Amino acid sequence: MEGQSLLAELGRRLREARVRSGLGVADLATRSGLSRRYVTEAEAGRANLSILKLAALAQALRTPLAALVDLQLVSPHSERIALVGLRGAGKSSVGRALALRLEVPFVELDARVEEIAGMALAEIFSVHGEEHFHRLESEALESVLASGERLVIATGGSIVASPSSFERLRATCRTIWLSAQPEEHLQRVADQGDRRPMQGRPRAMQELRDLLARREPLYRRCEIEIDTSGHSVADVVAAIEKRLAG
Repeated sequence: MEGQSLLAELGRRLREARVRSGLGVADLATRSGLSRRYVTEAEAGRANLSILKLAALAQALRTPLAALVDLQLVSPHSERIALVGLRGAGKSSVGRALALRLEVPFVELDARVEEIAGMALAEIFSVHGEEHFHRLESEALESVLASGERLVIATGGSIVASPSSFERLRATCRTIWLSAQPEEHLQRVADQGDRRPMQGRPRAMQELRDLLARREPLYRRCEIEIDTSGHSVADVVAAIEKRLAG
């Protein structure tokens, strides 16, 4: 499975580099001197690429070879677990329960960001903007990773929108997407006593659906998906333990 994961990740990087370059499969095949079928198989993670063919593809894509092969995939036995998902996915409640079950520390990444900034998240976004937040998030993530090899991390919902931080997370943790229906996301936030997502926003549900649709392809890059809709925290923790052990 580890070899298949390596090839799948390599294929994804090839495909993303090709799209960024504005090339079609046939264009990349011509530029690299490889067959169209071979490029297709490589992007699908089914070709066991030699270093020479990888070098030819990297040159054709004008991409450093190291950017393709420095995969740093996390071991399936890693004891760092990162919970990912939209606000209201249950990352905090599930994370605390899972950490207690595994007898490891639990860390809220957003709380670490607030500690570094010396201000609340809302202030960070309003005063400094999203780009500054993601810089602080990256710093907080490195601090958390340096704190130990065994822990459960609840990430912010937008970490997938920061490519470098998300890749770092995937390279060092077993990532778990806690998915749920949009209605459940919104209801959970309301149940926590936070009405801000709905105040003065009659299209709050549609905005949430749109956000989930944009981020879903990124969330799906997590190693594991757990559907939390209609399930208790205990049920979700049990499902996570089963998948981690599988």
